[in-house]
Amino acid sequence: MPSRFEIDYRDTNIAWEPLVDEVFGELTSSFLEMPKGEGFIDYPTFEKGYQTLKRHTDAFAKLTPETVLAAVRDAPIAFIVFRCILGFSPPEWAYVTTEMTGVEVDQGAARSIDRRMRLKPLGTMNERNGVTAQRMRAMIEAGVRTVQQGPGVVPPGIVHRLDKADTAEGTKSVQSIADLGAPYPVLLYERFLGRPYATHRDSVSELVGEVVEVAIKNVLTEAKVSFRETKRAERIPGFDQAPDFIIPDEFTPVALIEAKLTEDDGTARDKVARVQRLRTLRDEQGKDYDVIACIAGRGFKVRREDMRRLLQATDGKVFTLTTMHLLIEHTRITEYKVR
Repeated sequence: MPSRFEIDYRDTNIAWEPLVDEVFGELTSSFLEMPKGEGFIDYPTFEKGYQTLKRHTDAFAKLTPETVLAAVRDAPIAFIVFRCILGFSPPEWAYVTTEMTGVEVDQGAARSIDRRMRLKPLGTMNERNGVTAQRMRAMIEAGVRTVQQGPGVVPPGIVHRLDKADTAEGTKSVQSIADLGAPYPVLLYERFLGRPYATHRDSVSELVGEVVEVAIKNVLTEAKVSFRETKRAERIPGFDQAPDFIIPDEFTPVALIEAKLTEDDGTARDKVARVQRLRTLRDEQGKDYDVIACIAGRGFKVRREDMRRLLQATDGKVFTLTTMHLLIEHTRITEYKVR
């Protein structure tokens, strides 16, 4: 059986099902893997921050704004560890700080401080004055007061964010967990509440979505092929929606590429419709450039009819991360290959 790259798509008797099966066999879910990106903190680094915070607070028996700040100055990652004890996101911590202390800390400032700590997690922080230092001190003060207060009395039918193993009874709970070492079921329950890597996945969501684009650029760059990568919502003359890549450019195109990674079948269907629209525009204008789809993720593996439409619109030029290395060989892009 010939592959989808070897079929004559002018044939009206194409057996589509084996071609759909071929693409489906290459598509895998991507939710188990994600890029690290800048500011990713591995466990050994995080653990050093925890130990620094524990040491400066005398195993959390002396949890004060002064001791926490001293730990952060010693190892900035301690700031992130303290935020994890609170269970807050940076914007949530900013809101609580403004409410509790009267020091204005907006979401952007909180995210900026958080990122700064992650980029240089184990360096020393000597900043004592200025707006950023003031905001950090206010956030730490609000955080300490929040832990000390604990959840308090909560009305029936309501769950409090601090009603968790390490803060349910205020500072006493933090000390207890630190001494106990946290039994595995407790850790699993905390993980259940928040999902492993959820925060990191949110922080690199844009990078996750660019996995396919990066793979395309790597192939094109390796072959020294000139290409034009369009910007989001960019207007290109002749197209009602600009394709993701144009080879070599919009003035003399030989290939258009639509790229997408998605775990959602609705998003996949939208991308199929965009590819079909590009094919329609090409035919209406009497052009002969290739329309190409580069895809990844289980979202494209849901509807067989959508995959048939995608194959038909591209004349089989559907590439996955598994077959991306064939992109140049099986398209007109080969005309621009230097090596």
